[in-house]
Amino acid sequence: MKKRRAYRVVEVPWKSALWKSALEIRMAVFVVEQHVPPEEEVDAIDEVAHHVLAFDGEAAIATGRLFTAPEDATLGKIGRMAVLESHRGSGAGSAIMDALLVEAKRRGYRTVALSAQLHAIPFYEQHGFAAYGGVYDDAGIPHRMMKKGL
Repeated sequence: MKKRRAYRVVEVPWKSALWKSALEIRMAVFVVEQHVPPEEEVDAIDEVAHHVLAFDGEAAIATGRLFTAPEDATLGKIGRMAVLESHRGSGAGSAIMDALLVEAKRRGYRTVALSAQLHAIPFYEQHGFAAYGGVYDDAGIPHRMMKKGL
């Protein structure tokens, strides 16, 4: 396991240069590595979500987003968590998750939920999330829902 370190995490304005960096990370992880169809990677939520980006020096290395669930204003949803392969296990994903959870609390959400790829469930459990419901397919990848009370 790589040594965990602190990363600088910044908010990413929609359609900014930082947004393009976040999208490049998502494309590298989801489209190139995991073969998610590119047309499924960007969606209407991107325009309204709170995006963050983690940096190692000047290099963008991880990203994620948070948005209000359309069905419940007290529920935040985290998604598009992506860390470049070279930085997995180093704490970059935790830095993204921590920033998103701080924002979720700031917004007053009572609960945060996410759709976890099965291999990532232990990571989310380390951050206090619990899996519920059955396994389902999303873009050809098995997932389970997870949630955490705030």
